[in-house]
Amino acid sequence: MKIIVPMAGRGSRLRPHTLTIPKPLIPIAGKPIVHRLVEDIAGVLNQKIDEIAFIIHKDFGKQVETDLMAIAEKLGSKGTIYYQNEALGTAHAIMCAKESMSGPLVVAYADTLFRADFTLDVTADSVIWVKQVEDPSAFGVVQLDSNNQIVDFVEKPTAFVSDLAIIGIYYFKSGETLREELQFLLDNNIMKGGEYQLTDALENMKQKGLKFVPGKVDEWMDCGNKNVTVETNSRMLGFLHAERQNLVHSSAVLVNTTIIPPVYIGENVTLNNTTIGPNVSIGKNCSVENSTIQNSLIQTHSKIKNAKLSNAMIGNYASFDGDFTSISIGDYSVLD
Repeated sequence: MKIIVPMAGRGSRLRPHTLTIPKPLIPIAGKPIVHRLVEDIAGVLNQKIDEIAFIIHKDFGKQVETDLMAIAEKLGSKGTIYYQNEALGTAHAIMCAKESMSGPLVVAYADTLFRADFTLDVTADSVIWVKQVEDPSAFGVVQLDSNNQIVDFVEKPTAFVSDLAIIGIYYFKSGETLREELQFLLDNNIMKGGEYQLTDALENMKQKGLKFVPGKVDEWMDCGNKNVTVETNSRMLGFLHAERQNLVHSSAVLVNTTIIPPVYIGENVTLNNTTIGPNVSIGKNCSVENSTIQNSLIQTHSKIKNAKLSNAMIGNYASFDGDFTSISIGDYSVLD
């Protein structure tokens, strides 16, 4: 089994946090989004992941590539880097990894997290992971027949056809078949809105009689902007706490400090005269003093003093000393 992760977009809606690193490497509960994503996919697949192919922009830099290769290694997989340097759509992005498209594979977009408990139907030609939503008009949805097979894909329906939204994770029994269909789009310049779309390839495959079924997830968490990323961090902390995972690193130094779970406290964090939680992540090598923090996400190597934070997101190597509460400051920022 292989996993292909298109992640060449910078994530402009999450700026300033994506000015220095791509969105999929933003930590959620102490671990990069893309790391949690591939871990959770591996858990659902319940089989060895032979290769993880990451599709990035060439400007991301060597450190990003090193970090991604380390994620693959931690899962016992081969890591491969491909480049998409033009934003030409989902089908074009996936085809940048065409050399890895063989055998069964999963395509997963690295800006979403999920929780699921279902068994993958390996007899299906494709499984499209979906989540029931209240407002399907904001999403691409699938329509099912009486046999629970997908019979139609509808992008942002104006009239109700289904409330099963496509979350951006797909299983294909044959990577070769997917590659052929995507190549057909590129060779024939089949575009919508100036982009090559994966859904066009899916429709062609369905018209040829391939069997598509849904894989329904219990939770779907977005990381599109600052507010929803902080919310996703909170929800993930809740899941991990319920699973009784230890989220406070043994090297953390707590002086006159109250912890209100769920929280994540990283390696070599120092907390002094502070109340942390609930729903707070603090990355490694941070220090917090004389502060109260809840419902917030703080990355690494940052210093916080005299703060009362809620719904805040603070980047790496930042410094904050002030009265603001719902703040968003990026890497290396100073606000005092």
